[in-house]
Amino acid sequence: MAQPGTKSNIIPGMRYRDAYAAIDWLCDVLGFARRLVVPDGSGGVVHAELTLGNGMIMLGSHRDDSDERVIAPTPNALLTQNAYIVVGDIEAVYERVKAVGANIVYELEEQSYGGSLFSVRDPEGQLWHLGSYDPWAEQESS
Repeated sequence: MAQPGTKSNIIPGMRYRDAYAAIDWLCDVLGFARRLVVPDGSGGVVHAELTLGNGMIMLGSHRDDSDERVIAPTPNALLTQNAYIVVGDIEAVYERVKAVGANIVYELEEQSYGGSLFSVRDPEGQLWHLGSYDPWAEQESS
């Protein structure tokens, strides 16, 4: 159960080989805002918090050590996780993503369950789904 006052009780965490470049891309292209970025003293990021609306992700740098639990996905690896971001102006976000030449996996399309959706990979291959469908709004109106 979420603590009182918690905005979101699920916060995905990710690892990137170039965390600073990932932070720049996520903020400049997808619209995240930097809340906290803690350098690791070796040119990487030990911990970062990025927000978008009332959501948050945490990320840090890939670590080349014996602890395989904190590595970034390898290039061309199959991903079993992704994030879905609810956005208000899906067309504007899509055009911004398209303008930077990002790897769009699924083009912007209306969905049978409501809203529109497109999917994009960030520069390190993480998959992001962006859509106008808000499942919370659907529950509230039922």
